[in-house]
Amino acid sequence: MTEMWVNMGPQHPMTHGLWSLRVKLNGEIITDAEPMIGYLHRGWEKMMENRDYHQIVPLSDRLCYASSLSWSHLYCRTVEELMELEVPDRAQWLRVLTLEIQRIASHLMWLAAIGTDLGSYTMFLLPMREREMFLDLMTDLSGSRMTTNYPRIGGVRNDIPPNWERDTLRVLNLFEKRLRDYESLFDECSAFLMRTKGVGKLSGAKAMNLGMTGPFLRGCNVDVDIRRDDPYEKYGEVDFTVCTHPDCDSYARYRVRINEMYESCNIIRQCFKKMKAGPVRVKSQKAAPAGRSFAHVEDPRGEGLMYLISDGSDKPYRLKVRSPIFVTVSGMPAALIGEKMADVPAIMGMADMCLGETDR
Repeated sequence: MTEMWVNMGPQHPMTHGLWSLRVKLNGEIITDAEPMIGYLHRGWEKMMENRDYHQIVPLSDRLCYASSLSWSHLYCRTVEELMELEVPDRAQWLRVLTLEIQRIASHLMWLAAIGTDLGSYTMFLLPMREREMFLDLMTDLSGSRMTTNYPRIGGVRNDIPPNWERDTLRVLNLFEKRLRDYESLFDECSAFLMRTKGVGKLSGAKAMNLGMTGPFLRGCNVDVDIRRDDPYEKYGEVDFTVCTHPDCDSYARYRVRINEMYESCNIIRQCFKKMKAGPVRVKSQKAAPAGRSFAHVEDPRGEGLMYLISDGSDKPYRLKVRSPIFVTVSGMPAALIGEKMADVPAIMGMADMCLGETDR
């Protein structure tokens, strides 16, 4: 049979953003695949060379609106490394706490999207409903739902408002009950299991060789998590389990993210118990000393990294971003080849695409 190339995108519902996937088919079987990005390129890294260090904080939120706080936090950490700033303890606890709220909100958006990809609007509506509770918490804390602009160089924007701890714990209690309902909704759905179990298998060794990180890699049964392996902020002082799954398929990547949401609830509760009163920010200088620094974090989608070069002025000479999804989507052909055309949404959906951070 003659092989043919088929374009999925750049406006296909499966793409979750403006990018294109070309797949080569022999009948219904994928024999090759080419991810094509670049449609959203904004020149973010170049633009940062004309902004001072403090102006970049809200712009780093825009790298990915679904995990905005993760990126602005990473940027602040990178600058703090260069300026040798010591962030107050309470600010570090608040960063960990809000990062885990952001992780839950991001995973819920992914869960809603994969539900739609696999044909269930119920699976879309319910996670989006719960996501609103966490966005409301961030609104109460920062004044913004998604692009929160909460981290600051030297700490965080403000302390928690009155009753915010009480409201957060109530949300966690309700959320965990509903998350168990979602597990039943997905795990007892024969159509969902049929489209994910044994589909898109990728060994841990191959995933590591391709540079994949985050939940996708842990779904390939690789026990790696920067929060534990190279702790930052207060992650070294909380107990949590790194979630992995031995099946190395699309279902395994779904299970990893579900389990990570439970672990995030656990981390948030520990933060409230261990956090002591104190300042939430130290003053930072306007210009950074000449030199280089880098920082990496466990973003909801994998390893996010920034590399900063300073010439001693109040603006970066160079700011380089390592996007986890840029690397993951580049390696996705390894999971697609040999599968059927109809399985593409189930396989690609588990990558949790975000084109803002990928194209920059």
